[in-house]
Amino acid sequence: MILNKKNILITGGTGSFGKKFIDMVLKKYKPNKLIIFSRDEQKQYEMAQNISEKKYPNIRYFIGDVRDKNRLYRACADIDYIIHAAAMKHVTSSEYNPTECIDTNIHGAQNVIDAAINNNVNKVIALSTDKAASPINLYGATKLCSDKLFIAANNLSGKHQTRFSVVRYGNVINSRGSVIPHFRKLLQEGAKKLPITDINMTRFVIKLDQGVDFVLKALFNMSGGEIFVPKIPSINILDLVTCMAGEGQYEVIGIRPGEKLHEVMIPREESLNCIDMEEYYIIQPMFSWWNTDKLKKSIGNKGKAVSRSFEYSSHTNKNFLSLKSIRNIVLK
Repeated sequence: MILNKKNILITGGTGSFGKKFIDMVLKKYKPNKLIIFSRDEQKQYEMAQNISEKKYPNIRYFIGDVRDKNRLYRACADIDYIIHAAAMKHVTSSEYNPTECIDTNIHGAQNVIDAAINNNVNKVIALSTDKAASPINLYGATKLCSDKLFIAANNLSGKHQTRFSVVRYGNVINSRGSVIPHFRKLLQEGAKKLPITDINMTRFVIKLDQGVDFVLKALFNMSGGEIFVPKIPSINILDLVTCMAGEGQYEVIGIRPGEKLHEVMIPREESLNCIDMEEYYIIQPMFSWWNTDKLKKSIGNKGKAVSRSFEYSSHTNKNFLSLKSIRNIVLK
């Protein structure tokens, strides 16, 4: 088991992904140390009430910000694997606070890279977003930049041999900041109609445990340099409204700053470097150091190149959640 007896650090560890990741890792594996690195002491305190260091001697809570390189260097000492989940994620907040978003998502990413290389970390997985593909908002642009930094970092590690890869997926169902908890809160407060930005809007969606499983799969299989993209369903915003509030129970408020009508996880321009792995896609880096022979060996007979006109978009996705699936999976 790759995580057994290993030291693992997760940045942004008190977020929705971090909590689920830690819960699943503790149930499936026996790491030597699992370090939760985040800047919010209150969230760490609340998390420690359920996952205490007394109950789980391999758990460590480490207050710190990815913007603080020195603190991050200290946290990464003797670490084998890093899961980089810390980010400023809200589109609207990022539009109105661009320098804050840049400091966390870009400068913070470079700090993670430097700390990983200097501490001889073995593998680093950085969490990305569908908004990083063909970005139109600052959040997406910073995450695209972050992705580029992590991929290029494979050419910087030298004798340290630290490997970096990226996982890109869509909206996490029922996570903090997602639309479902927001809609549920409005309905609980007595709202009769739900606000939507456009009746044609679609999104990729993934369950939290599926996201964690996919990140672990990427960690196990990565060579360093890949962007891993899962095959996940899309959802139509009107179908979600119908399931939560009833048919026609919505009001159109217009698209917000930096918001897309549909999301793309693999733009057509990246199809030349994309490999279909049946259950997921791999986007290969366009660098001379990329070891295509190693990839061919790891993908075996599963992998095949996609067509030149391929694009993985939420509105042309072949897999859409039905009303029944939304009720059974999303709203339970």
